[in-house]
Amino acid sequence: MDQVLRIAIQKSGRLSEKSLEIIKKCGIKFGSDERVLKEQASNFPLEFLYVRDDDIPAYIHDGVSDIGIVGRNEYDEQAIDLQVLRDLGFAKCRLSIAVPQDMQYFGLSSLEGLRIATSYPNILGRILQERGVKASFVQVSGSVEVTPAVGIADAICDLVSTGATLAMNGLKEVEAIYTSTAVMIGRKQMGSSEKEAILKRLMLRIDAVMRAASYKYVLFNLPEEHLDQVARIVGGMKSPTVTRLMESGWVSVQTVVAEDTFWDVFEQLKALGAQGILVTPIEKMTE
Repeated sequence: MDQVLRIAIQKSGRLSEKSLEIIKKCGIKFGSDERVLKEQASNFPLEFLYVRDDDIPAYIHDGVSDIGIVGRNEYDEQAIDLQVLRDLGFAKCRLSIAVPQDMQYFGLSSLEGLRIATSYPNILGRILQERGVKASFVQVSGSVEVTPAVGIADAICDLVSTGATLAMNGLKEVEAIYTSTAVMIGRKQMGSSEKEAILKRLMLRIDAVMRAASYKYVLFNLPEEHLDQVARIVGGMKSPTVTRLMESGWVSVQTVVAEDTFWDVFEQLKALGAQGILVTPIEKMTE
């Protein structure tokens, strides 16, 4: 088994789907039968374990798996001595305080002396301790929203997406105290040089996929007189690629533009007379 790197993935759900999607984009081929709990990639030394997400940190710590993908909230809550290899950026969520609709809330100090129901007592406890707030916790594994209505708790701390479930149970979200994304975690030592080498290869592919997702490939025609201005606007990996067109005074420009600045760049290009702007996604990208 030293020749194979073992990765633990959540068995089902959106985190599982996004985790497998990024691995597929790395060119790694594997099956898609949801009934399978263990399988090996056909073209890369990677073995998959499909398990409960809250079991993944312990599986890695105990040597059952080498690496895994979990929500940072699960990793931080368990506080097992592992390392975060990459923040993968997807599966974003927030851990928020919610209180009954008729309760006045003026900040975390309003929780002083109250009973708070949560599935994340360690994260919540650390944050309240930092703020000097003392409260008691009611640890529950599910249906946290119902606890104030049945008299178990005075407030809750839970993961929130839209807040619709809170409203249905007479609660309101009052403060987000923690944000989480999917992270790849692993042991601090892989245990063999072979596994270290496989991990390095895998991370090289993942970095290329993640970097590509943040950029767009842009191709356009431009009056040559504006080339210097455009070069300052769009940049590129080193500099734009420029090709002269048959029509005198015009050039074709190829470059890479960051996703979060694209529309600003697009407007500036149009103002300088750019034509035929073609934008396509990038599958993989390295520096």
